[in-house]
Amino acid sequence: MKKYFLLAAPLLALALAGCATAHREPPKEWIDRDTGHRVVRLSQEPDSRSLYFHQNAYTQDGRLVFSSTNGIFAVDLQSRVIEKLVAAPAKIIQVGKEVGRVYYTRSHAFYSLDLPTRVEKKLFELPPHWSISTINCDETLAAGTITETDEPDRDPNKTATREDEIKFMRGKGVMMEERLAKKLPMELFFLDLATGKISWRGNRGTDWLGHLQFSPTDPAQLMFCHEGIWHDVTRTWLIRADGSGLTNIHNRTMQMEIAGHEFWSADGTTAWYDLQTPRGQVFWLAGYNIKTGARTWYNLQRDEWSVHYNCSPDGKLFAGDGGGEGNVAHAKNGKWIYLFRPELTPNRMSETPANLITTGVFQSEKLVNLKNHNYLLEPNVTFTPDGKWIVFRSDLQGAPHIYAVEIAKAKQN
Repeated sequence: MKKYFLLAAPLLALALAGCATAHREPPKEWIDRDTGHRVVRLSQEPDSRSLYFHQNAYTQDGRLVFSSTNGIFAVDLQSRVIEKLVAAPAKIIQVGKEVGRVYYTRSHAFYSLDLPTRVEKKLFELPPHWSISTINCDETLAAGTITETDEPDRDPNKTATREDEIKFMRGKGVMMEERLAKKLPMELFFLDLATGKISWRGNRGTDWLGHLQFSPTDPAQLMFCHEGIWHDVTRTWLIRADGSGLTNIHNRTMQMEIAGHEFWSADGTTAWYDLQTPRGQVFWLAGYNIKTGARTWYNLQRDEWSVHYNCSPDGKLFAGDGGGEGNVAHAKNGKWIYLFRPELTPNRMSETPANLITTGVFQSEKLVNLKNHNYLLEPNVTFTPDGKWIVFRSDLQGAPHIYAVEIAKAKQN
């Protein structure tokens, strides 16, 4: 018996050690061994999600607002202390830029939360098939869409889990083709936040409208898109809050050319978007100056193509969240968080016609290895307001969490 006990004891110790390792919490901070950059986990609860890449998520006191199945939260970017702001069910829209209120929907109503006082205000009761997508920069207007359909409205209280997102993304292509083919009548509307009244509604048609986002500097300028498979739509548009100034910002010049995932520069001068000439072959991040009409295109290598891009607050840097082999670029080594430094091509022309496109390239730096990330979950990169970190969402440790990577390389001990 003693002999068997002596043999069993080490095995039991190994089993207990293995069990402890299996239940050990993944690290909250580390240096990426492939890039030398520091990565921190900002969330604690699995299935936490940062906002979509073009929605403002940052408060004026240095916190990042995010959501989970349990509600809406804010994490201090310095101390990493997390505070619950709104209990579930609630669907966040964005954080206001001037006053800094948090805007969200609950059931079929639209709310704001004043952060210093924690006063919640109901702003608007949403009829069926009405949705609000964006708040303007001085927090006087909201914008959304109205869809004319007899189909059941989506459950406004349902918060998608990781499994829900993966299931949706796997069937997204078919869903988008079917939805576009329905040609459901839609229109835009603007809501006055002071009065709770509709200030304008229009642009009615059967195009599928989405990706609404106000300019970060002009309270009356809205960008939106015609949703659908990108090679079947004329995608990105501008419109003023009174219905004037409807402008298509990119005209296709070749078969299978695609453009999309548009976003604003921080100063509101430029609409940036993913451009491929044609689809899956040549890759650009393209910019359109909304005042002058000038165009700037930065070329990327196949592995550098990203599901989403973003721009730093000072406009000097860009970021991308990479892509897997199943994405449109079919990259062999594209699963990274990227930092891009733009470099313009020297212009040696003696005379340059005003309508010519200014071109350049991105000099890339890899910040985080996402080899274990499932790209059916979109990372959605954003720069922190101080321009020192890039925030993204990933399941690189198993459950989806929110992370930040420091742009400066970590100091070696």
